[in-house]
Amino acid sequence: MTPLRIHRLPALRDNYLWLLHAPDTGETAVVDPAEAGPVEAALAREGWRLTHILNTHHHADHTGANRVLKERWGCAVIGPRADRDRIPAIDQAVGEGDEIHLGRHIARVFDVPGHTRGHIAYWFSDDEAVFVGDTIFAAGCGRMFEGTQEQFWDSLKRLRDLPDPTRVFCAHEYTESNLRYAADVLPEDRAIRQRQAEVLAMRAQGEATVPSLLGVEKRTNPFLRCDQPELAAAVGLSGAPPATVFGALRARKDAF
Repeated sequence: MTPLRIHRLPALRDNYLWLLHAPDTGETAVVDPAEAGPVEAALAREGWRLTHILNTHHHADHTGANRVLKERWGCAVIGPRADRDRIPAIDQAVGEGDEIHLGRHIARVFDVPGHTRGHIAYWFSDDEAVFVGDTIFAAGCGRMFEGTQEQFWDSLKRLRDLPDPTRVFCAHEYTESNLRYAADVLPEDRAIRQRQAEVLAMRAQGEATVPSLLGVEKRTNPFLRCDQPELAAAVGLSGAPPATVFGALRARKDAF
């Protein structure tokens, strides 16, 4: 099977949209279309036809172009079952354990609430790619708007359990600021400092820092390490449950 072709499309101020193309069948999906312009330009450039929209959650900077793209292309809009009432133009509502087929490529759906009540992720195991919306960022995670700290920590653990070579496709370019926070929390962590230097060099050259590798996230993303004693100690919660540590770490980031 020919691998998925995945294009990163910058949008708005710091969003990334992801255009996925199955070469064997010609089917093409966009993940979290904030606006239509970048999608239309990429489709025209590649000569592709849009067949699917994959939404991870309801926020407007992830669903803003649903209606206009559906009207233009007649594509199927897929989004979280738990939030179907807030996904514009939704055709298919999905949740935990469901599968999405893009040609011969299959994505497993995970329910990953926390950022919102109905957030989902799409894992294409054969392509070593997971599309996580705002649940995980490179070196960070989304704000906890609607879920609980227990829900969010459980969601992060489930994504952390995927194989290390998995590419993590998040929806924003926040890596530099996330690593500044990570280095503040764990100032002696060499892996974080090394990644911070690498990211600073990349951003100075105008390079994107996502997707990232899950193995790298496991080592340098503090939000994936809330069950490690050194992280709990860093936020003054030695011996506390990991979800409690996560809640404190997230609250501290909100004020950072």
